[in-house]
Amino acid sequence: MVVNCETVWLEVSNYIDGEVESELRVAIEEHIRGCQGCAAVVAGTRNVIEIYGDERMLEVPFGFSQRLHRRLDADMPKSRRSFLGWMVAAAAAVLVAGSFEITRLTSHRADVPSQVAQHGTGVPPEMKVVAAETGKLFHVPGCTYIVATDKLRPMTAREAYKEGYSPCVHCLKKYLASADGVHPIDG
Repeated sequence: MVVNCETVWLEVSNYIDGEVESELRVAIEEHIRGCQGCAAVVAGTRNVIEIYGDERMLEVPFGFSQRLHRRLDADMPKSRRSFLGWMVAAAAAVLVAGSFEITRLTSHRADVPSQVAQHGTGVPPEMKVVAAETGKLFHVPGCTYIVATDKLRPMTAREAYKEGYSPCVHCLKKYLASADGVHPIDG
């Protein structure tokens, strides 16, 4: 099976969550190895998920949830018909914004990708690392940026790459790739 960039974009969330069939997973991984743009989309999506999943990143003030629910209840339209109209309008707006974002991402390629989107080029393949089952990053043991410490799995850097993990930009910073995106552990 061969996939194109559009298939990768459509399936990126399912791919990251491990919810694609094995044949599609293999095809996506093969495509990502040869396409820097799609590799950046997958890595960037993984990191956004990781950042927003980290409770240290977003703290809301005490009582915020209750105030938000009261405000939503007060502003909620009373008829089901107007609610459905708003939902259709919101869905259309999300689709239009998503289309613009995909177009922007595909038409504008930075010369140097962000640190998060870069592969580790100098991570020794047999280096002992740990990865949380619920995360998408691998770390040096003891890294303070490990989010889920309850289910850490020890492995080598080679195994971590093969399982789809990316290096932590904090504890493995010295191994981040140059702009050429060369990945020495493929194979």
